[in-house]
Amino acid sequence: MTSPSPVRQVQPVPAASVAGFDHECDVLVVGFGCAGASAAFEAATAGAEVLVLERAGGPGGSSALSGGELYLGGGTAVQKACGFEDTADDMFAYLRAALGPHADEEKLRLYCDGSVEHFEWFRDRGLTFNESFYDAPSWMPPTKDGLMWLGENAWPYNTVARPAPRGHRPATESFGGWMIMEKLVAAAKEAGAACHADTLATNLVTDDTGRVVGVIARRYGETVAYRARKGVILTTGGFVDSEEMLWEHAPVLIGHGKVSDGLDDGSGIRMAAALGAATRRMSEVEIALTVLPAMITRGMLVDGLGRRFINEDVYPGLFSVAAVLHRPGPYWAIIDEAGYEDIPKRDLWGVRPQFVAETLAELEESLGMPHGALESTVGVYNRHAERGEDPYFHKDAKWLRPLRPPYAAVDPRFGFASGDRESAGSGTGVAGFTLGGLHTTVDGAVLDQSGLPIPGLYAAGRASSGIHGEGYISGTSLGDGTFFGRRAGRAAAGEA
Repeated sequence: MTSPSPVRQVQPVPAASVAGFDHECDVLVVGFGCAGASAAFEAATAGAEVLVLERAGGPGGSSALSGGELYLGGGTAVQKACGFEDTADDMFAYLRAALGPHADEEKLRLYCDGSVEHFEWFRDRGLTFNESFYDAPSWMPPTKDGLMWLGENAWPYNTVARPAPRGHRPATESFGGWMIMEKLVAAAKEAGAACHADTLATNLVTDDTGRVVGVIARRYGETVAYRARKGVILTTGGFVDSEEMLWEHAPVLIGHGKVSDGLDDGSGIRMAAALGAATRRMSEVEIALTVLPAMITRGMLVDGLGRRFINEDVYPGLFSVAAVLHRPGPYWAIIDEAGYEDIPKRDLWGVRPQFVAETLAELEESLGMPHGALESTVGVYNRHAERGEDPYFHKDAKWLRPLRPPYAAVDPRFGFASGDRESAGSGTGVAGFTLGGLHTTVDGAVLDQSGLPIPGLYAAGRASSGIHGEGYISGTSLGDGTFFGRRAGRAAAGEA
């Protein structure tokens, strides 16, 4: 596979060359996903005249297509109602470990300390959370429960912080991103923010001092100029849909499925970078391997050579990263008949084994593994499981029991629905999105290469580098996008 052409530069336009601005406002938000909606709401609430540009036909973006998990803790009302005690310090300790190495601890500390207030902010916007707990391993509960584990109770994370479930989900079954966006968009508009849809921002506009004072956009084939009296906030998403940017920064996702609305092409990052903006963590990505947590906790996850490599009860994104970045494929979920039958139907997601055998030797041959590979792995696992131990990877004892024939293997490349490879994205069983972006302060100010703020320019959400280091936990994109989007909105509205 040959690399595509280099990333096209999107040069800023001098304000002096703009014959006239078609629209003016105090704060101009570019992108109407969760970060943009949160920024628009806070800026408008602070008294600014706010205009939001959205390249699609309406707001929502990738946020609306997401699962809707919000990573919140520190003692929310839902946590308390479900009988869990939590503190900001425990939340911080877990996320620092799970989102690391190199998590942004300054942003993370603020996020954890402000988490309860942020939860109440969502409720004040009309979002509801059922005070019930889903106590099973899953990518996404198929229920309306408002709280779920996201790996906090798995080793080694349960040794660095007191475990407490922090996955907060709005009161809807399955994907809930649409509900979050419905509430946030309504709140932004009620606060006074206006929206121009079908409007693609193409260039930043700067005055003779280097300050960002607006945006040039395209709308229905026409060029439109927007002036921002106080600031421009870029909330345009990441760059998973730009093959050029993936080749340059995050090639691990090339050829895999994209978790996006198809418009996360890095446009905001490129506009700011052309102005001299610094970027951070551009190689970091979220990775999802389409393996059922409910299946591998009752069995095991092995690499192409038949070896276990992680405790299978960790957050699914962590076993996905461990597999795709560090182990030879293909990857297999191995389970026996008793384990498969123990999985509740609601947690099976229609997944059926592709290979079944009476002996491990037969299963090895079917999977193309070295002779004796699975026999060795399962043999060691069984000897320790009989004693309720997993000295290699420390899977919780409640999931440990010897595996007995007949055995089965599930291929992640078949996805989660009815054995159809198309349900797994590009047929690799892997999908993801980017985490790196513009280097910003905790208030969203975009920094240049020397570490100084670029006057008038802000960013939030996946267009910026948020709280993540080299790890990812569900709910932290919607969480930090909205949290720091709010801060960016307030900061931009307050500019002189």
